[in-house]
Amino acid sequence: MNRMVATEVRVIDRVVDTARYPLTDPASGAWRTAVSQARQELRTDGCSVLPDFIRSELRETLRAEGASVAPLAHYDVEQVNAYNIPLDADLPEDHPGRMILERGNAFVARDRIPETSLIHQLYTSALFKRFVAECFELPELHEFADPLAGLCLNVVSPGMEHPWHFDTNEFTVSMLTQESAAGGVFEYCPNIRSGQAENFGEVRAVLTGSGERLIRRLSLRPGDLQLFKGRYSLHRVTSVRGETARHSAIFAYSERPGVIGNVERTRQLFGRVLPEHLAAAGRAVRGDQLLD
Repeated sequence: MNRMVATEVRVIDRVVDTARYPLTDPASGAWRTAVSQARQELRTDGCSVLPDFIRSELRETLRAEGASVAPLAHYDVEQVNAYNIPLDADLPEDHPGRMILERGNAFVARDRIPETSLIHQLYTSALFKRFVAECFELPELHEFADPLAGLCLNVVSPGMEHPWHFDTNEFTVSMLTQESAAGGVFEYCPNIRSGQAENFGEVRAVLTGSGERLIRRLSLRPGDLQLFKGRYSLHRVTSVRGETARHSAIFAYSERPGVIGNVERTRQLFGRVLPEHLAAAGRAVRGDQLLD
């Protein structure tokens, strides 16, 4: 075992509950059980939660590390729609894209998150990426080449929410690092659309409050790993109440290397763009024909 591999094994053994999730031993029965269960849940529900993924004795470290960088988040309360397209887009009168929502969550960019932090060590771990890829039934995963969006901390302060939306990426990997005192519930509508059908009627029902039957709610705890197909599942974080903000790490991966966010969306989320974003402008390749 070379030094780099040995170091990574030590990191995983220290951070992850390897008795339950043996990332260093993919031939083990526990690995197969965890992967099999995640695959089944993702196929049927578009979402899988792996509870207590982080060792219990490190949960306070996980929380404290997130809290220490949360003040570096870019805050910009703005009006949006569920598709993150221009509010003045030419759409029919009853189109759900015409419904205006308020986005009040904020993001800490990757270049503000120390490489020594638990979430950074997980994000860059080849063992972690291999495990997550297996859960999503993908041959491999690549870190975003985006220097800001690759890894970020989503901060929802008291009185704020992350409104209904779809993800640009087909899948999302996240981890709650700090629980809010009240509110801040993750709600989602599994597979409300597909790559072939937008299902605007059902999306509109959820946005207008008449689609309760389509909504599911998750009870997440700090240290739980969430795997989610957010491209096809409308989702949100409800308004946070009390005095404690909700923090969650977002690990951004792609099936192909070199992914960088577009200039407009990057400036919207992080308040700035870097030369890498300007150089990549116009090179994005869409994998489907969905509205966003």
